[in-house]
Amino acid sequence: MSTPENTTPTAAGPEPAHRYTPALARDIEERWQDRWSERGTFHAANPSGSLTDGAGGHAGTGQPFFIMDMFPYPSGAGLHVGHPLGYIATDVVGRFRMMCGDNVLHALGYDAFGLPAEQYAVQTGQHPRTTTEQNIVTMKRQLRRMGLAHDERRTFATIDPEYVRWTQWIFLQIFDSWYDPEHVRPDGGRGGARRIAELEAEYAAGTREVPGGVAWADLDAGARRDVVDAQRLAYVDESPVNWCPGLGTVLANEEVTADGRSERGNYPVFQRSLRQWKMRITAYADRLTDDLELIDWPEKVKSMQRNWIGRSVGANVRFDVVGTAEYDAAGAGGQVEVFTTRPDTLFGATFMVVAPEHPLLDEVPAAWPEGTRAAWTGGHASPVEAVAAYRREAAAKTAVERQADAGKKTGVFTGHLAVNPANGQAIPVFTADYVLMGYGTGAIMAVPGGDERDFAFTQAFDLPVVHTVEPEGGFPDGFSGAWTGAGRAINSANDEVSLNGLGVEDAKATIVEWLTATGAGEGTTTYRLRDWLFSRQRYWGEPFPILWDADDRPVAIPGELLPVDLPDVPDYSPRTFEPDDRDSSPEAPLGRNDEWVHVTLDLGDGPQTYRRDTNTMPNWAGSCWYYLRYLDPTDSTDGPAAGTAVVDPELEQYWMGPKHNATSGPAGGVDLYVGGVEHAVLHLLYARFWHKVLFDLGYVTSLEPFGKLFNQGYIQAYAFVDDRGQYVPAAEVTEEPGADGEPVYTWNGQVVQREYGKMGKSLKNVVTPDEMYEQYGADTFRVYEMSMGPLDLSRPWETRAVVGSQRFLQRLWRNVVDEETGAVTATDDEPEVATLRALHRTIADVRVEMEHMRPNTAIAKLITYNNHLTGLDRVPRAAVEPLVLMVAPIAPHVAEELWERLGHDASLAREPFPVADEQYLVEDTVTCVVQVKGKVRGRLEVAPSISEADLQAAALAEPNVVRAIDGAPVRKVIVRAPKLVNIVV
Repeated sequence: MSTPENTTPTAAGPEPAHRYTPALARDIEERWQDRWSERGTFHAANPSGSLTDGAGGHAGTGQPFFIMDMFPYPSGAGLHVGHPLGYIATDVVGRFRMMCGDNVLHALGYDAFGLPAEQYAVQTGQHPRTTTEQNIVTMKRQLRRMGLAHDERRTFATIDPEYVRWTQWIFLQIFDSWYDPEHVRPDGGRGGARRIAELEAEYAAGTREVPGGVAWADLDAGARRDVVDAQRLAYVDESPVNWCPGLGTVLANEEVTADGRSERGNYPVFQRSLRQWKMRITAYADRLTDDLELIDWPEKVKSMQRNWIGRSVGANVRFDVVGTAEYDAAGAGGQVEVFTTRPDTLFGATFMVVAPEHPLLDEVPAAWPEGTRAAWTGGHASPVEAVAAYRREAAAKTAVERQADAGKKTGVFTGHLAVNPANGQAIPVFTADYVLMGYGTGAIMAVPGGDERDFAFTQAFDLPVVHTVEPEGGFPDGFSGAWTGAGRAINSANDEVSLNGLGVEDAKATIVEWLTATGAGEGTTTYRLRDWLFSRQRYWGEPFPILWDADDRPVAIPGELLPVDLPDVPDYSPRTFEPDDRDSSPEAPLGRNDEWVHVTLDLGDGPQTYRRDTNTMPNWAGSCWYYLRYLDPTDSTDGPAAGTAVVDPELEQYWMGPKHNATSGPAGGVDLYVGGVEHAVLHLLYARFWHKVLFDLGYVTSLEPFGKLFNQGYIQAYAFVDDRGQYVPAAEVTEEPGADGEPVYTWNGQVVQREYGKMGKSLKNVVTPDEMYEQYGADTFRVYEMSMGPLDLSRPWETRAVVGSQRFLQRLWRNVVDEETGAVTATDDEPEVATLRALHRTIADVRVEMEHMRPNTAIAKLITYNNHLTGLDRVPRAAVEPLVLMVAPIAPHVAEELWERLGHDASLAREPFPVADEQYLVEDTVTCVVQVKGKVRGRLEVAPSISEADLQAAALAEPNVVRAIDGAPVRKVIVRAPKLVNIVV
């Protein structure tokens, strides 16, 4: 929306020559940014090696504090004002910690492999590297102009050859490893990665049995390779994928419509099995779940990871299947195994459901058994016809479609009967496509008395219901559905075991013991997590450091031949096929450079011809380990240039080791990692997996990569739509009061409707940092973003409100500098007691707010104190210098300028943050009640003499009040200082 002018001359005359204007702010900011760079002000000192502080010293007595932002992708569109929120927040924390004496490491690199650059290359022919490097230049400029205190020596991009080298090196370490569940790790835990050579040595020595029971000595070299290749943490396997011939690429489930067609282009999508690289992340499922207890992350994110891993404790139960010939139990049909988290309900299993792909259905009875009901057959004359037809229908659907259709309760009786091992009853076996072969055993036992989905299935197919759990006091009158609550076991006894009367947990333990004793099952744990599909049929990614030999077996490229660079190709787009050519296969762009694909090398056995892998790694690869590169970014003589390790062990232990500072936990890791919750699972889970492999192999000492995680909210924006449904430029919309008191929004004289949500070019509501730098200056922009509300909440952008932050800095400037002459006006007078009380209360409060990452409330307290100084006839130096230091983390450029003008030669970046004097903190306070829409939402302890303006500012910044307002426009604030503030929204 339109921005009011704030730099024009006043009616009384021309603007003072030394007023803090956007032009002066720009001059100050660019000058100090150059000085910081020249002096190495923010150079983080390693304990050894070439990376020292700005004075050439190694790490001293200060505690190491490693702070990080989530890896940015350098978009061609550049930044909008929503992007810097997290960057400014971490910068404020880093500067504050530096002033508290910590040795702060804060740097920023670029996650530069990505699909947008590749798509642009397909459209224009411009190499993705060219596009990406241009975007990085733009982003670097925007970030530098923001005044971020990054150690620029430690920046990099994932596309840098030196970085690619180490990404490929880590892949090779994973490829050269297997998971030994009995291995005792350095932390005392059991289970970890070991080298393939150790596995081979144990086979050769006979201390470990070779799968299949054969002797290692009886296997030839190829057979031995096959044995160990099958156990690698990085391996090749057949994987089902969504193949779209019309686009020539494999699609993610999210890219396929409910009709089984591609979102882009509306082409048919088919299920295909392809050879793909995978990583055995499932071996780490327990550690990835259990170690969440060791780290300080939002509980929401921990829950998302636990759910994604999906660890379920239960039992495997084996059901004998009636034979296909004579219908005798335990005959030709064999057994079907199911996993259940509720084995205590086994007596209530009245039917089974298997996936259409289940091998049980490869042979079904020729005729319907006695007792088959018409609703079960799907209108077919025999099980053979019914199952074949249903399998064809299921094969045409993706896994996503099948899960989405689960509520429709489609299915068909297979003709098979299974025997419930608990009661000996024969129950029908159905097939339904909501059961997936890739999850669990591909079969479930259905207990309609305790599961709502199973109960719904019984209603559709006329099946019996048996309740096995009863609530305390019995079922409510007329109850006939599924009981999913707590209670006691009923209807659950045979001649050998009785669960009746037991609680759920006791009943589970009892039935598992019985299943184990009878051989009908055993207790077990399953996981929803699947091994990580690691191949991409794209150009713009890291090539695999793998060669395929004449026997089509993978061979690791020696470390001295890394990195494997991307070759030039004639075309960046994948090969496309006829849309209905389901038998076609992906052709990766790398395969079009035959000279690169086929190579002759001597790897120790004489010159051999090999074939390179033409897939590339996913963009997750580079972001799995980038935090380690910040510690040791130089491939120099004091770094890992010899190819022995991705990071110097001393540096990793100093910056990330367990309990490396007073706040680091037993898992160690990055001290503060800030980013959006959208990365809660994939990036964070993958990085944790890679880190644990590196830990097992001895390359890192920290158990986890990120010790503390903080999810910042988002900056959202208003967008405006005309009567055609078209978005209009938000900056050109004006607001006027309507007849009913509600605001009316117009654009070019036309009334438009306001929407609230994300910021984007298509919505025509983007505001860029460049615009803010030009109109207000970087410090004002920083103050505004930090004052908008709690960092973990989303908030609306309002350009008109930025002027309030500018006025704060202008008042601060006037408290030190004469606007007419430019002279420093601060005096050497001793502050009065009232000022000292205000100062030290502010110091105490601001320190607490900064320590808890609440810059918005810290700013409110700084504004209050600054207003106190504004009301004085003369501002004492002793009263204003601490204010300048407290402002420095948030508005560093103007603080540096004022500090210098106050007579200090050195930067204030490492000046001690002020400490409150306890004698001035004893003051009577009054409790102020803050209401929102008539309800009490917060309480403030304030001085009895607080002004209405200061009380209003404090109330609007109170975190609970901000949450209650939730971004709604504030219509009126009623202040009754010092005891009441009422906010009308």
